Amino acid sequence: MISVVIPTLNAEGTLAQTLAALVPAAVDGLVREVVVVDGGSSDGTLQIVDSAGAELLHSSGGRGPQLAAGAERARGPWLLFLHADTVLEPGWERDASQFLERVDMEQRSPAAGAFRFALDDEGIKPRLLERLVALRSSVLKLPYGDQGLLISKRLYDEIGGYRPLQIMEDVDIVRRLGRRRTVLLRSRAVTSAERFRREGYVRRSSRNLLCLTLYMLHVSPNVIKRMYG
Repeated sequence: MISVVIPTLNAEGTLAQTLAALVPAAVDGLVREVVVVDGGSSDGTLQIVDSAGAELLHSSGGRGPQLAAGAERARGPWLLFLHADTVLEPGWERDASQFLERVDMEQRSPAAGAFRFALDDEGIKPRLLERLVALRSSVLKLPYGDQGLLISKRLYDEIGGYRPLQIMEDVDIVRRLGRRRTVLLRSRAVTSAERFRREGYVRRSSRNLLCLTLYMLHVSPNVIKRMYG
């Protein structure tokens, strides 16, 4: 039913947990396949993919091209795009199954679902950031890629899929979906807080907000990528 697409680049520290969270759904038959699209890893990422029995593709040019390549190869009627450092919490498959069943049975109009954002860190700063992301997701209907994206292949093709962007590919596709076709699911997607711990919560969050602001001002994503890496 669902083809999971995961872009990777030196993700050996987190990928195994990301894949493990998909096992119950694979056993139930909800997850049909996992397609990992690697951007040139030099660590143990490829060995983890092989051990997990996932399909491996190679693509360069950043996350946008990786996601697009994975979607093109995927064979399921539903696609779940997931970052390699994001772990779906137990029970996510029930939430996802109910959502896609409602869409498939035409009990609601076609839409894409994103999970609730969470960080694997303790303290006030990660909890505050989670609340701010929840506000952005509910009010602006603007989830980021680390919240996952569950979308039917039909709707994905209809809106043109992921564009070959090196950055802001997640915002780009959600904006083309529009507010009415973007749904926030109940389950959480727990993302590694390593980048926030390494760069600092304020600095990392400010950087993300500035990138979003520049994108909304129609600055080219490629220019944003060159500016901020």
